[in-house]
Amino acid sequence: MALTDIWFILIAVLWTGYFVLEGFDFGVGSLLPVLGRDDTDRRVMINTIGPVWDGNEVWLLVAGGATFAAFPLWYASLFSGFYLALLVILVALILRGVAFEFRGKIDSARWRRGWDYAIIGGSAVPALLWGVAFGNIVRGVPLDADHNFTGSFFDLLNPYALLGGLTTLSVFTLHGAIFLALKTEGEIRERARALVLPLGLAAILAAGGFLIWTQADFGKAWTLAPVAVAALGLVGSLVATREGRDGWAFTGTAVAIVSTTVALFGSLYPNVLPSITAAAGTLTTTNAASTPYTLTIMTWVAVAFTPIVLIYQAWSYWVFRKRIGRAAIPASAGLPARQP
Repeated sequence: MALTDIWFILIAVLWTGYFVLEGFDFGVGSLLPVLGRDDTDRRVMINTIGPVWDGNEVWLLVAGGATFAAFPLWYASLFSGFYLALLVILVALILRGVAFEFRGKIDSARWRRGWDYAIIGGSAVPALLWGVAFGNIVRGVPLDADHNFTGSFFDLLNPYALLGGLTTLSVFTLHGAIFLALKTEGEIRERARALVLPLGLAAILAAGGFLIWTQADFGKAWTLAPVAVAALGLVGSLVATREGRDGWAFTGTAVAIVSTTVALFGSLYPNVLPSITAAAGTLTTTNAASTPYTLTIMTWVAVAFTPIVLIYQAWSYWVFRKRIGRAAIPASAGLPARQP
């Protein structure tokens, strides 16, 4: 297998990890005004992701860095064409991260309410726009023969990409609700479990339409398998929640996200960014790649350091594995509580 293919697969793996892990973060943040009846409830919800959200974003940073190093032309065309959308995502993620750190600095309901809005927007906006972005990556964008983006921001707001945005938003929100059911106790857990069915039905409708469209227009024979697995994962998560098996329900949504990402990257390959205006402008794993020497060095670095990162992140999830509830929240506003 060529190094270009290996790095295409590795980048797909990095995006898959990001969507699975950051997906429930986005879901929890988006559900803050729905499940958080008071400040204590909202602090419980924030504390479920407090120890891990920043580690989850490492997957995004590594995915971006790997794309820049392995496929510089892909990176350059993406940022020139998706500049405004990516800027909005970046600002949303920054506001969200600042909100997590600053929310409890002042004992003021108005202060916390303002940062709550930042968490909600900083979660829902990226959850929507990542789907729009990947919808356009699979569908293709206007690129000339020199691989320069020749369209406008509004070219990105096509029906297929918008449906992709609704898919990621709905699936991530479902993923977050099930994560809250898995990580909390008491009334918050019950309210989260009650939301799973309506959120699940919305996710099945959006994801089903998006994946069927993807398979019909861009898919290959083998990508039908991950599409089917994604559907089974979503349905299985609803069944598991009904049976009180929160761990299996979370596994179901995680499988659905993994399978959907596999289907998207599988439909894209061997292209990395198709052109819908000039065939010569299409970027592939071959014409967008770095030199073989660069890819070789990157491969050895990845082999050396990836296991360390995975072990550390697995350890952090193990340490903060317990459920939390309102009793774990101190009476004062203070900083977000951490589990022992």
